[in-house]
Amino acid sequence: MKRVYLDNAATTRLIPEVLNEMLPYMTDIYGNPSSPHYFGQQSAMAVDRARQQVASAINADPSEIIFMSGGSEADNTAIRGIAERYSKKGKHIITTAVEHHAVLHTCQLLEKQGYEVTYLPVDEYGMVTAEQVRDAMRDDTILVTIMFANNEVGTIMPIAEIGKLCRERKVFFHTDAVQAVGHLPIDVQAMNIDMLSMSAHKFHGPKGIGALYVRKGIIVPALIVGGAQERNRRAGTENVPGIVGMGKAIELACSDLEAKANKMMVLRDKLIREIPLRIPEVKLNGHPTSRLPNNVNYSIKYIEGESILLMLDLNGIAASSGSACTSGSLDPSHVLLAMGLTHEVAHGSVRMTLCDDTTEEDIDYVLEVLPKVAAKLRDMSPLYHA
Repeated sequence: MKRVYLDNAATTRLIPEVLNEMLPYMTDIYGNPSSPHYFGQQSAMAVDRARQQVASAINADPSEIIFMSGGSEADNTAIRGIAERYSKKGKHIITTAVEHHAVLHTCQLLEKQGYEVTYLPVDEYGMVTAEQVRDAMRDDTILVTIMFANNEVGTIMPIAEIGKLCRERKVFFHTDAVQAVGHLPIDVQAMNIDMLSMSAHKFHGPKGIGALYVRKGIIVPALIVGGAQERNRRAGTENVPGIVGMGKAIELACSDLEAKANKMMVLRDKLIREIPLRIPEVKLNGHPTSRLPNNVNYSIKYIEGESILLMLDLNGIAASSGSACTSGSLDPSHVLLAMGLTHEVAHGSVRMTLCDDTTEEDIDYVLEVLPKVAAKLRDMSPLYHA
């Protein structure tokens, strides 16, 4: 049976070049980077090198990079840190209704602590505008946190415009860029981004390692305390193999980034174009053009996404119905509901996300299998016959 992996928004495979870079730090170079002796300093130099690689990828200074366990910890650190440090200035935060739960749940937690959060609505494509952000700003607004690109439908937000507005209004701006790093060109200086979250396993690095960019001059209290690591900004012995792997992965992902993105867009657009020609009554979710180069999200009406995924898996195709972080929930996607889809249509969504390794043969196989799956499930669907 042919195997096709189209769930790269959930996680990507660890590529050999990254693994080979990590291996020595799992065996021979094992010193604690906080130790002053030779063994420790070998590890410390590797961490410094990776910090430079990560910083270079987003046009930051290495001192502005804090290594963390992943995107969720980075989101929590940024949002809760700003709320704690600058609460005397105000207790109003602006975000969107379609954020990852690492942002939404953190904001909801702060609401219980007396903060006020504005959840901006999105249009039918899952997009917010800088004008919406401007209109929502108040004198006591301390933070705007808006994702760079949506993890479910791939819509890219107008980050540079929002960043410019926030800088003019002297409001801190954080973006969850977990899905964007390694796929889109990012310049934190030009885009006026104050804080940015990223996660290595979204661009062929290891799981369990990520980073938070914090612009110089911004003080974000440590979420995890108990040690002086990461310049007192994140306690705990550094995950040296993971950090080394993240550095190598982001360097590779950002080399020839445009060519890689163009290759994925050709295959992405083939899926987007062909699916409605082969399956009647489907709806493309997300912005038609301002979307991640690897994201395709369709709602197939009258059938459930979970059934589609199970039958695709039986045919060797791995996809998802949305965020892997909420795969255990029976509720429809909060992103799709915020975009105006009904519960029934939202339940029938399938997300397919590509990577550098995806081939045209893979896409052709999906286009052969998916219509058969949809037809079979519709034959059993009382909604379809009604």
